[in-house]
Order: sequence, then C-alpha cells, then structure tokens
Amino acid sequence: MLPAARHLLETEARAIARASERLGDDFERAAGLILEAEGRVITTGMGKSGYVARKLAATLCATGTPASFLHPAEAVHGDLGLVQSGDVLILISKSGATEELIRLVPRLQQAGVACIGILGKTDSPLARVCQAVLDAQVDQEGDLHNLVPAASAIVAAALGDALAVSLMKARQFGPEDFGVFHPAGQLGRNLRLHVRDAMHTGDAVAWVTPETTVREVVIAMTQRSLGAACVLNPDRSLAGLITDGDLRRALEHHDDIRTLRAADVMTARPLTVQPAATLREALVLMERRPRQLSLLPVVDPHGCALGILRLHDVYQAGLGKSQP
Repeated sequence: MLPAARHLLETEARAIARASERLGDDFERAAGLILEAEGRVITTGMGKSGYVARKLAATLCATGTPASFLHPAEAVHGDLGLVQSGDVLILISKSGATEELIRLVPRLQQAGVACIGILGKTDSPLARVCQAVLDAQVDQEGDLHNLVPAASAIVAAALGDALAVSLMKARQFGPEDFGVFHPAGQLGRNLRLHVRDAMHTGDAVAWVTPETTVREVVIAMTQRSLGAACVLNPDRSLAGLITDGDLRRALEHHDDIRTLRAADVMTARPLTVQPAATLREALVLMERRPRQLSLLPVVDPHGCALGILRLHDVYQAGLGKSQP
C-alpha cells in the first residue's frame, strides 16, 4: 500500500514542478485580464474539474478577488444570469473539450466575457476560444491504471492557487486584509486579535524577584497555574522567566534546592512579545523554533513586564473567556 501511495504523491509533485516550468506569457496575460476586469471572476468546470473550480472561486474570494462558481450544466437553466459584461471566465478542463463548457462559451462571449483556460490540452477546442491558457497537462495520473484524475486535478488546483497568490501580490493584499475576510476560525482570530486581548496580567501572574527562594517561587506558581513566573528587577523590567521545566531541571542538578534563588534557576533574557503584536505573530514566535515554547512573557517597548501569554490562550482567544 505504501509504495502505491508514495508513487502517487511523487507523480503529483513532478507534475506540479513541470507546470511551474511551463509558466510564461499566458500566465501574465491571465492575471492581467483579471486585474483589469470591471466585473468578477466566474469559475466553471464539470466533474472533478468542477470541484477544482469551486475551490479556486473560494480562494480568490478569500484573497481579495471577487469570484463565483458557475455549474456549466445549470447555467443554461437560468444560472447564466450570474454572469455580467466585464466578468472573466476561468474554464477548467482536463480534456479541453468538455461538452458542457463548449456549449456554454459562445453564450458568455456574447455577453462580453473574457475567457481564461486551465486546460490539460493546449491544442483543444476550449483553448482556441480563450485569451489565455494555463497548461495543466500531465503525463500520468499516478494511480496503478492511470484512470483516477489525481495529478491532473492537483495541477489544475495548483495553477489556480498560483494565479490567486499572484493577484494577492499585485493587489498588495496583506495579513490585515486576510483577517478582514476571515473574521471567524482560528486563522481569522489570530490575524484579528492581539496579544493584549488574550494575555494574563496582574494578580493572575506569579511575580517574583531574583532573590525569591525557589520554594516561594513554587508556591507562587502553584497558586497561579499559568506554568511560569516572571522574575522582575526593582524597576519592573523583566530579569527572567521561570517555567515548570526550569524547576524540573533545577531538581535534576541540585540535591538540595532550599538554598537556591529565582536568579539561580531562571532563564535570563527570555524571548518576549509586546501587547500590540497579533496572535499570529506570537504563535510564530512560539512555534517556529527547534524547541517550541508554550508561553511568552509580555513586555512593553521599554522591557517592563506586563504579563504572560500561553499557547493555550492563543487557541482559546475569541471563543470565550480563556480558562487557566
């Protein structure tokens, strides 16, 4: 079973790489048609290509390009009203000769719609009616009998994603814009909310000094179960951070911890985050490291300690009050 699975994935990866090498003037032309269009993008396709077209419409909408999916069979039964002059039509077809699409194109051209093709054959009937064609041909699908539309669907989807990302760059569509289009869901919350919206402050945090005994640190951390204590200098600047892991390591290396102070076991100059940072930025700080962090001290621009943000808080933000 595993050899068949690996063969499929490797086939798809090679097919995408070849599609990337074929990108050229038609890709630039396709992006230009969409950027200059007065209307929206309409995607269409039958069967598996139809699912790819639906996905492309959703991706375009999420990245700043208004788009809708049009089912080609339903179009001639009233859904053609969705299409207006100035729209751009993206046709997705492995064969480039899908009957339902061929019947649809003349009616849409009469309405003044420009056509872009994501096609498996560039010398096909549909290719001849398009102003730009993205070459989605594949040598093989990747399954044992070369029947399942696997690589061809993946390449078509990848070309659609490449088009969407290129349009994002051209429109200077950034994380803030993405957050506006994704107000719900974890990604949207991480882009929309900030550290100050989820952090723990005041009495909820264990505050200690460099001279606090380890015993007192343990008591303070137990009373405030955030999994860490902030070590403060007299001016409330952050001297260090003590986590549960720091305490375990202290026990490993010392037979008697009664004489130890916070300064002896703390992590000096820990990684910190400021309250104005987005939760996404905080998440990147915690996770994109060889050893992932489960929390961050929060400091102001002058290094004054304000509180603690936990990974748990990032995932709970926006879902209701975070529970320690």
